[in-house]
Amino acid sequence: MNTLKFQSVFDIIGPVMIGPSSSHTAGAVRIGKVVHSIFGEVPEEVTFSLYNSFAKTYRGHGTDKALVAGIMGMDTDNPEIKNALEIAHQRGIRIYWDVLKDSNAPHPNTAKITVKKGEKTMSITGVSIGGGNIQVTELNGFSISLSMNTPTLIIVHQDIPGMIAKVTDILQDNNINIAQMNVTRESAGEKAIMIIEIDSRDCQDAVNQISKIPYLHNVNFFD
Repeated sequence: MNTLKFQSVFDIIGPVMIGPSSSHTAGAVRIGKVVHSIFGEVPEEVTFSLYNSFAKTYRGHGTDKALVAGIMGMDTDNPEIKNALEIAHQRGIRIYWDVLKDSNAPHPNTAKITVKKGEKTMSITGVSIGGGNIQVTELNGFSISLSMNTPTLIIVHQDIPGMIAKVTDILQDNNINIAQMNVTRESAGEKAIMIIEIDSRDCQDAVNQISKIPYLHNVNFFD
């Protein structure tokens, strides 16, 4: 039996959100927004591979709109979520659905999102575990394990020596402890990604300092 660990009553109640379901709506928005954060720009093409429960109810529960809203950077309480499919069409984003109702995914609310723009492509697999909380289990083919219900920094930067040290030095100077870090890259010298779980929600000064590091493309904070 799987036991889900929640850090506060707000994890159980769920976030401020547009309904109907925290798992199928708020969690789906958050999965999409992680993709938006890491990819760093509006994609030309998105393929959503939906598994089990997500696949069976994605239209009835608004999961399709929530995922598309997330990849466009909307928050869980954005009233425009209901219009996300139309907005994506207006922006020229091509959306494809790969619906896998009878898959053997380890969790029923699982989505793999693949985004493309020109030659640039990226994939993320996310799981909505309830109460709007998510886990990220795959990034660009790399198996990772991120709860995303703890404060998390996602940093996209050029793959050059010293970038990790510059970021961790800023976190140390701001007395922010690192709980977990995942690092991956497209290829040597190309774009790289740091995903850092931290123990503090009071990190705006650190984020501002990190954003000024040369050769850093973007930094986003999820709390």
